[in-house]
This record gives sequence, structure tokens and C-alpha cells, in this order.
Amino acid sequence: MNQQNQLYARLQVTTTVVLLLIILKSFHAQDADFWNQQAQDNMKRILAKKHNTNVAKNVIFFLGDGMGVSTVTAARIYGGQKVNKSGEEHILSFEAFPEIGLIKTYNTDLQVPDSAGTGTAFLCGVKSKAGTLGLNDHVIYSNCTSQRGAEVTSILDWSTAEGKSTGIVTTARLTHATPAAAYAHAARRGWEGDTEMPTDAQTCKDIAYQLVMENSNIEVLMGGGRRYFLSENKTDPELNYAHRYQRKDLDLIDEWISEKQRRKVSHRYVWNKKQFQDTDPETTYYLLGLFESSHMQYEYARDKSDAGEPSLREMTEKAIQILSKNPKGYFLLVEGGRIDHAHHDTRAGRALEETVALDEAVTSAASLTNQDDTLIVVTADHSHVFMMAGYPSRGNNILGKVDDSEGDDGLPYTTLVYGNGYEQRKNITDIDTTDFGYRQESLVPLYSETHGGEDVAVYARGPMAHLFVGTHEQSYIPHVMAYASCVGVNKQHCSRTPPTDELTSNLASIRQGDAFLVLVFLCIVNVMHCF
Repeated sequence: MNQQNQLYARLQVTTTVVLLLIILKSFHAQDADFWNQQAQDNMKRILAKKHNTNVAKNVIFFLGDGMGVSTVTAARIYGGQKVNKSGEEHILSFEAFPEIGLIKTYNTDLQVPDSAGTGTAFLCGVKSKAGTLGLNDHVIYSNCTSQRGAEVTSILDWSTAEGKSTGIVTTARLTHATPAAAYAHAARRGWEGDTEMPTDAQTCKDIAYQLVMENSNIEVLMGGGRRYFLSENKTDPELNYAHRYQRKDLDLIDEWISEKQRRKVSHRYVWNKKQFQDTDPETTYYLLGLFESSHMQYEYARDKSDAGEPSLREMTEKAIQILSKNPKGYFLLVEGGRIDHAHHDTRAGRALEETVALDEAVTSAASLTNQDDTLIVVTADHSHVFMMAGYPSRGNNILGKVDDSEGDDGLPYTTLVYGNGYEQRKNITDIDTTDFGYRQESLVPLYSETHGGEDVAVYARGPMAHLFVGTHEQSYIPHVMAYASCVGVNKQHCSRTPPTDELTSNLASIRQGDAFLVLVFLCIVNVMHCF
């Protein structure tokens, strides 16, 4: 009996070991057959791919502010680890888009760019100086009079001219650099409200004024920045006091509402999640949502109650539902603006959480639209000096310390570090580096971490997405989106009937041996000619 027990015990151990080996093999998936098959499947998918040359009825442009390639990689691992994977094998939704290219991000005066000059490039199609919005390179930074004659239009303008609807969604202030480049002209990006305008620039209009008073045709506007729209004699509904940056001239929220009332169009102004949720996209044609006095909250700290604010995904869904009522289509700009802010603070955990939140918005947009008629583009305005370093084990917490390793100074270090920034080298042995408040260490001491100058990736699916393949200037982006959606200057391909000279040219190029087919074609076109 004792011998049987020993045999049974050995059998149990053997079975357990075999099962563990199978599980480990499945988990790591590092056998040769797996990788060979994965590569072959991927190649077959690419070989079978056909270019989508349809006209894009709709264009959705996602901009991850500061979302460089290192951020995408780290966010991929972070996103995978959030759902109990090792992380490295995970993939963000936009990484599965069929077309990928690289974008050069420099400004005309800076090797490493800012978000205003880049915004002008990827929305207006021209590169310009850092810190300036919606103006060409002739503008002098912070010089009001130099704006005259330097104004350029954006893809929002081009889309509106074709009768399409337009919208802007951001987690930053609606007057911040990226959204402002779509509708404003400013020699200084900081001129967000009238309280920010210097005395020598009074002939120029602030950015919030331009949005409401000069761009009343934008159907959907959602983000932060209430302080630049409310007049100083009003109390902010969340702060319960008037912010020092509130307006001195007029109340732009009242102006927005009054303009819609005069036009007798269905509209809604909201400032909290309950009001947002109660907005019916089927009956609402114009929506203004200002959910914070300044930028919206970071996703990790977002108040999800009725008194709080919607997520980027929820705002994106609502915007698509409202804009989709236009039979001519729409252009929608969606910005994950706080990726950039987290990086400037060298708080990598927050930056990765914001990137995953942007990816969730992309996922929803893809599920709500059809790639046959909707072009979705995902890219960044610039990168950051953000790096993955050391030799951490597979599956090591991306926000954690590098396992089984320390610096030459005998101290542990994290996988994620910055080239410059606020926090310097110190002993982090007893510090929780996965906390959202933790600041990663940096090499060069600076009050605020800087942007990076390397190329950023662009991911695309839908009509004409293949035009993004390769390395391009940032100013190339809106030209492709315009071409795909038949707005702007290049619309020759949008004609459904080819011109006579094009038809003649095509017939002339047919091989001589196909003369009989040409004769049949002519017979069909002109039956009487055959009798």
C-alpha cells in the first residue's frame, strides 16, 4: 500500500510539472514554431492587403500630445499588464491599423518642436515657428501686427466649405495649442483669453474669442478651459468663485448660446457628467462642453460621478453620434492632451494611463464607424525625452524597478527614466514607483521635462490610409486627410465620371492586340455606328 502511495505521489508531481511546462510554454510562446507561424501569418495578411481608394465621408484624427514611440511601447506593456498579461505581447488598438509611417516634427525655427507650431503643421498643412498658431513662417513670435497676411486655413475650414460637420474633443483646455491650431490665428499660443493679452496686442483677438465669435459653425466642442469663456462677474460652477483668468469683456458661453438661439438650432451647453449624459445626440446638433476651469482631470483621478466629467472615450462617442447626422460626413479632432502634461512632470504612470485612455477612444471610434468610408488617423505632435532602460525580466512591472539589478552606485533604478526633468537620482529602495504620484528620475535637472525631437509614428486605416506609409513632413498629414475626404485644393480624383481627354488617353494606351475589345466598347457606346 505504501508503494502504491509513493507511485501515486510521483505521478502527481510528474503531472504537475508537465502542466506547468505546458502553461509556461503557452504563456511565453517562445518556441520556434510559434514565432515562425506568427511571422508567416503576418506576411500573408500584408500580402493580401488591398489599398482602400474610396472617398472618405468622415475623417477622425486622433492626436496623442507627446505620444512618442517610447510612450507607445511602454503604454502597450502597461495596458497588457492591466489585464494580467506579461505586457510585451499586448497590442494597442491603433497598432493593429494596416498602414504605419513616420513623421518629422521640427518647427521652422526649432530642432525640437513645441505643440503650437506642430499643431499648425498637422492641421493647416504648413510648417511654422514654435509658439505660433494658424500662421505661416512670416509671423514674428508674440508680435500682434505680424499676424496680418500670415493667416492660414485648416482642415476644419476645408471640411466646412464642403458642407461637412466638424468637432473638437480634448482633455486639455479647448484654447490650448493643439485644438487652437484648428481655428485660431495667434502670434503667441498663450493668448488664450483676454486677460492674457498684453497692452500692445489689443488689436488682436484672444483664442477663446476667435473660437466662439468667429467659428460658430463648429458643431461639437468639448474639453476644459472654462476660465477663458466665463466673464469675471460670474462664479465658476465647480470652483464656487471667479477665477482670476475669467474674462473682462463679455461672457462667451452666453454668446455661444445666444448665437444658437438666434439661428434656432438645437444646442446644449454642459459642464458636468450628468448634463453630458443627458444630452441626446439624436436631437442635439451643437454641443459645448467645458468640464474644468483649466485642463480636464487626469484619467486616474477623474471624478466619475454625476458631478464629475466624462472620459475621452465617452466624449468621442458622443461627438461621433452627433456629427454622424450630417449626410455629407464630418471631420473630428480628438486630442489626448494630458499625456504631454504628465511627461513634463516626469510622472510616467500618469502618461501611460492617459495613453491607454486615448487608445480606448480609438477603439470606440473604430467600432462606431466603417473603414470603407471613414479614415481614422492616430499620431503625435512630438515625443519626449522618455526612455525604457536596463534589462528587466519579461513581464517585470513596467512602472517598477529593474529586477535583479542596481546602478554602479549600489542603488536600484526604474525601467522608465527621463533624459531631463525635475527628479534627480536618489535611493528609491523603499519607494513605491508604481504610484501615480511618483516622479521618475532624470539625468539633467530641469524644472520641467522637455519634448523630444525624434520622429513620431502615424497609424491609419480607411480610405487612402496607404498614403501615410514612409517618412513624411508633419505638414503632409492634413493634405492626405483632405485628399481622402475630397476637401481642400486637390479634388480632381473626386469626380465620378472621367474627363473626355482622360478617357481618350486610356483608350490610346490599350495594346494593339486588344483592338477587337476596343471595337466592342465603341459599339456599346454608339450602337448606330455598328449598322
